[in-house]
Amino acid sequence: MMLLIMNRLIIAFLSAVLSFAALAQDAPKGFHAGTAAVDISPDVFPMQLRSGPSKYVHDPLHVRAIAFQNGDGRAIIALVDAIGVGREICDEAKAVAADKTGWKPEEILISATHTHTAPKGGDTSEGRIAFEKKRRAGLAEALIKAIESLEPAKIGFESDEEPTEVRNRRNYLKPDIGVKNPMDGVDIVATNAGRQNITKPAGPVDPEVCVIDVRTKRGKALGLIANYSLHYVGGIPKIIEENGREVGMASADYYGEFARIMPYRVGGSKPPENFVAFMTNGTSGDINNLIFYNPRAPRAPFEQIQVVANKTADAAWRAVKKIESYDENPTVAMRQREVELNYRKPSEAQVSKALELLKLTRKEQDAINGRTGSVANNTVKFAADDHPRTEPVIIQAVRIGEQAVVTMPFEVLVEIGLELKEKSPFPKTFTISLANGGYGYLPPPNQHKLGGYETWLGTSRFEENSSDILIKNLLEMLTELKAL
Repeated sequence: MMLLIMNRLIIAFLSAVLSFAALAQDAPKGFHAGTAAVDISPDVFPMQLRSGPSKYVHDPLHVRAIAFQNGDGRAIIALVDAIGVGREICDEAKAVAADKTGWKPEEILISATHTHTAPKGGDTSEGRIAFEKKRRAGLAEALIKAIESLEPAKIGFESDEEPTEVRNRRNYLKPDIGVKNPMDGVDIVATNAGRQNITKPAGPVDPEVCVIDVRTKRGKALGLIANYSLHYVGGIPKIIEENGREVGMASADYYGEFARIMPYRVGGSKPPENFVAFMTNGTSGDINNLIFYNPRAPRAPFEQIQVVANKTADAAWRAVKKIESYDENPTVAMRQREVELNYRKPSEAQVSKALELLKLTRKEQDAINGRTGSVANNTVKFAADDHPRTEPVIIQAVRIGEQAVVTMPFEVLVEIGLELKEKSPFPKTFTISLANGGYGYLPPPNQHKLGGYETWLGTSRFEENSSDILIKNLLEMLTELKAL
């Protein structure tokens, strides 16, 4: 009996050794990178935009991805032109890619640009069903293609600044002016308030444009990942149909325009073939490019998108020019955690107030605030006995050489990203928001106290200390990666 057990242990040990050897043999030697871009533009109409049904596409939508590998260290960063990307869609695409390539789901990062003019998927109409299918298939396809296109590469990291297009949209109000919040209180901070009512911004900005620049071993441009803390821009052209109806158009916003022009910044009049560039969404939950303290000249449709895309592409180009050397053997590693966050639970007084508000007519609710009904309904919903009290969210930390990337599945307010940059053990760190799921806004505790749209129940789901919990976990993960 003892001999039989020993033989089984020996066989199991040899099997593990052989499996490890096979994996080591399969892994390419040295640093490799691969890129992919898959067009997911809608082709069944009418599609459903936020503005309503439409059959018009202004510019194409894509999933773009860049994969990195050095030995058994792997990471892939993907970006989809969408307002957000749910946990379920991400998990599905990761599973398909893992089954096809052998990569682990926790080695895959999927995020959204946050364009507000991407079509909606779903199962309620022919157009929505078709786009949902195309988006899901395109996401998995981009992941697989990026991994399958791995080739020997080198990589560099740098950043520059574009301060002229980032402004904190949360502003303090004048002492004699208060904005009624949906629960009939008064906020001292408002989002996108008129300049006649505001005194100063309620938070900072982050003007940094960070880049990860990937080259082939011979120095040919292969891929570029940028990061900027700015909301979508908007101002997409509209179509006036024969009946006079104004109809919106699908667009990837400035993220798509950045991806279109960046190859020319890298290659001049002859952009490199198969080069993939994309702009990830940084901590932009409270940042847009509106001017609050003085007027700006009117813009033509799509003009402001082009302005922002050109400026950020110029900053990315300047950053690339600063790179003094490219690392041919960077450490590639990734960490992932599921962190359980507590949902906010309304008090009995808040529930009573919400129920009173829901008895009012729509007109009476709107007289308090246009979102009164929504927030009151969320208050009742979050207080219900059958509402979850916690939810696990995915956060990730990636190391590629001395560049660190962290993720959060939220529209993250900028102070959180700045804190992570300041406290990170790496010389270069940026945050990708709206990654691996979407759970609304994530304000830091101090912004919760000021009120405003990003802090209202529904737009913000979890307890006020949630950002501190996630920062703590991410810094622990970064410390682990730095020790490798």
